[in-house]
Amino acid sequence: MTVMTMPTHLPEIPPWRKAIHHLFGHHSLTLGTVILLLIVAGALFAPLIAPYDPFDQDVMRRMLPPFWHDNGSWEHILGTDKLGRDYFSRLLYGARISLVIGFAAACISGVIGTTFGILAGYFGGRTDAVISYLITTRLSMPVILIALAMSSLVGGSLDVVILLLGFLLWDRFAVVARATTQQLRDAEFIASAKVLGASTRYILIRELLPNILSPLIVVITLEMAHAILLEATLSFLGLGVQPPLPSWGLMVAEGKAYMFFQPWVIAVPGIALMILVMAINLVGDGLRDLNAPTNRS
Repeated sequence: MTVMTMPTHLPEIPPWRKAIHHLFGHHSLTLGTVILLLIVAGALFAPLIAPYDPFDQDVMRRMLPPFWHDNGSWEHILGTDKLGRDYFSRLLYGARISLVIGFAAACISGVIGTTFGILAGYFGGRTDAVISYLITTRLSMPVILIALAMSSLVGGSLDVVILLLGFLLWDRFAVVARATTQQLRDAEFIASAKVLGASTRYILIRELLPNILSPLIVVITLEMAHAILLEATLSFLGLGVQPPLPSWGLMVAEGKAYMFFQPWVIAVPGIALMILVMAINLVGDGLRDLNAPTNRS
């Protein structure tokens, strides 16, 4: 007598579980995401976390050292600056400024560069030639020198820094959008949309743009880190965010006179800036690896 056995099949893993496993399996992406989320949470909940108002001054308690120094205390965890303002509170609120400038500048430059890149890659011909000339012209100009010149002419402020960096960092978006659009403009789904009578605007926005977003998201992370560093440089030179706003670059500039006697006044915002930029770069590098898993180890 033979016994019939039914073939056994392993349960299929849901796609969302595969995506989560793939995402958290990339260590640099996981580490960068965790650090970035912690910084974002600290910036968002700064009014609840900060023990003092970042603008309150107390000259009787100026230049207090952090808690790990012999004369430090937990009352001011990271000490105070030259005007007696709590350094930890200013660090939390400074994260807001860095994140806002980085994100806003990356979005503005992303809209400009992506628009130029899609138009150049889709239409080609004279349109491509003109936009390619604009890209080449922009790449030939040093960003930091133009930013310094424009900031000195217009005057430094939060809005000026955001707009200035947004109009200066679009070239990488344009190059990536142009290259990816050229690869997809003759694809079957584009041809099908044309046959069905879809307008050019519909094709560019609804068909092309979603298919080139993946590499553009990676560019956003890179340009966000670039914008944060440029803002810190401008603020350090006195041409970016103006006092009393707690910009990390401005905090470094205000503490440079005390760097040989109280080095923590520039070390604390400098390390915070390094960690933020490193986290954004880790996220961007991880996203790039996930977008091209067969090309990278």
